[in-house]
Amino acid sequence: MAGVDKTTYKEIAGNGGDYLSLIGWLGVFAAAGIGSAFYMETKGHIVSGMTNQIVWGMPHVFAVFLIIAASGALNIASMSSVFGKKIYKPLGRLSAIMAIALLAGGLMVLVLDLGRPDRLDVAMLKQNFKSIFAWNIYLYSGFFGVVIVYLWMMMERRFNKYSTIAGTFAFIWRLALTTGTGSIFGFLMARPGYDAAIMAPMFIAMSFAFGLAIKILFVTSAYRATKRPLGDKLLFKMRNLLGIFIAAALYFSVAHHLTNLYAAEHSGVERFILLDGGIYTMLFWVGQILLGAIIPMTLLFHPATNKSCQGINAASMLVILGGIAQVYVIIIGGQAYPLEMFPGFEVTSSFFDGSVHHYAPTLPEIVLGLGGISVALLIMSIAVKYLPILPASLSDAAVDPADAATGKDA
Repeated sequence: MAGVDKTTYKEIAGNGGDYLSLIGWLGVFAAAGIGSAFYMETKGHIVSGMTNQIVWGMPHVFAVFLIIAASGALNIASMSSVFGKKIYKPLGRLSAIMAIALLAGGLMVLVLDLGRPDRLDVAMLKQNFKSIFAWNIYLYSGFFGVVIVYLWMMMERRFNKYSTIAGTFAFIWRLALTTGTGSIFGFLMARPGYDAAIMAPMFIAMSFAFGLAIKILFVTSAYRATKRPLGDKLLFKMRNLLGIFIAAALYFSVAHHLTNLYAAEHSGVERFILLDGGIYTMLFWVGQILLGAIIPMTLLFHPATNKSCQGINAASMLVILGGIAQVYVIIIGGQAYPLEMFPGFEVTSSFFDGSVHHYAPTLPEIVLGLGGISVALLIMSIAVKYLPILPASLSDAAVDPADAATGKDA
């Protein structure tokens, strides 16, 4: 069992102009996102870039990114409660809040992009359990409940001894959640761009990288803004973890494409993504591989940049941008490639069968996605202001007093 948490947590004091300005701007973007959803609802999806061929557009890219990042954001809490890495324990509460906030932002975008959000009750009450979408309703809603209980165990000192049990259950649930999200695509056999069991573990690896990158940026920004001590020891630990997670996500992506290249039935979609896909090929090689993996790993492991907060933050930002590019290629690129209705035959018709489908995101779609990000950041910013979530200090002595006393190297 975990012992009582002796870390001192403090709310953000005062109502400075910078904080109020941040809340105000996040509120504006969140309201703009809701307004964009209302605009598309009243005018019809003709004002979006989506068509009968590409039914999941840019809002789904933002939604899926936020949902899988929510799972990964909980990883630091799991490292302390489940795997006994006590150095990460001070950030356990923040991990839980970030997981809740990111999932809430992602689901807001997802629900508002359904086309008929007023009929959400139909999707919730009339379900087909042969569909992975029905499973995810329980995985997403259950995640909120599980993480809230886990957060309660961490915040109430009397119940700290149960945090390991709650954390283990939350860890298992988050793996199931991300597996379910990846399986949405892996189970779609009709689309050659999806249809791969490796989608599930790949999404788990992606979640680790995306969630930790967001956490690093939020922690460094919050501690800089509040002038609280942030030592190198914990930051460098998270830096090393991020590098490992990036490499793991890259490994699964490479394995996914190599497997598809080996299978003749997927050779067409692989050529489309890797060579002939235009914007999708560029986003894959430049966005996902170069900006989202190679450059961040270089920044995190090269001695010239891996000991500076700026270098670690730059790598984290690139991971986020590369992650959005990766999700875009998976979701939009997978739909843009035509369905193979009759393998071995060329199909053409007036319904765009056999044609690569065009998609260009419109401003309302982008604003709706940014609105979801704003909602997540708004929840996090308000939580650290009014709840004892942030440790008063993350100095080397505070996160690991034993090593600080003996002078061990971080």
